[in-house]
Amino acid sequence: MKKDKTSKEKSVKNIQENKGKFLLYLLLRALVLVVMIAQIINKNWDNVFLCVFTLVLFMIPSFVDKELHIKMPTTLEVIILLFIFSAEILGEIQEYYLIFDHWDAMLHTINGFLMAAIGFSLIDILNENENFSLSLSPIFVAVFAFCFSMTIGVLWEFFEFAADWFFHTDMQKDTIIHSISSVIFNPEGKNVAVTIPIESVVVNGQTWNYGGYIDIGLIDTMSDLFVNFIGAVVFSIFGLFYIKGRGKGTFVKRFMPKLKKYNKKSPE
Repeated sequence: MKKDKTSKEKSVKNIQENKGKFLLYLLLRALVLVVMIAQIINKNWDNVFLCVFTLVLFMIPSFVDKELHIKMPTTLEVIILLFIFSAEILGEIQEYYLIFDHWDAMLHTINGFLMAAIGFSLIDILNENENFSLSLSPIFVAVFAFCFSMTIGVLWEFFEFAADWFFHTDMQKDTIIHSISSVIFNPEGKNVAVTIPIESVVVNGQTWNYGGYIDIGLIDTMSDLFVNFIGAVVFSIFGLFYIKGRGKGTFVKRFMPKLKKYNKKSPE
């Protein structure tokens, strides 16, 4: 009797979660479509492409579920949808990257956290696959998840650099710095850095009064990797305790996709 009651409560909870997720999905799609219509009216075709790209990215959780037979927890799926919307629509089109100083850092931290969760899930999914037989220590799994997250972060920075280099975008946001330290400025030619303060810069014969020199993307890249590192470390620690506790704790489970279970029919 108690088991039936517990099963019914879980079923009701799942229905409520799926309903909430579906409503959020509809809301986000509607908002993207509204933004896309506005961009078409303004003939801003780059932003129209971003809107279409966002709608395609929204289909990833459904693709993973139906084609790869991997069930994504509701919490993870909701955060992924909000992450995509925050990065593409709010960040790029609504210019939140420029309006809010730490918007980019927040997204990269979340990315590091989520990618570490997916790294953990890869090991877990391989363990459930009949073609693999893995027996890994919890520390190794945590290190793998951390390295997986950092690799994804590095590949994204490669993508940003390539976009800026070949298409003259500014994905690697620049930073104003007020001094430069370099051995090039050492008058004696020694391997000792000399620091030079910068108050103004002359560009094409005109004085550029921004109080410093423009750093082209390096500080942004390193800052992104650092906050990605923080997110990866945080989830890897949570995941380590999760494994050592033999699966106890609902927090980590909310971020770990699982292989779908199928009931095999017995031969007639």
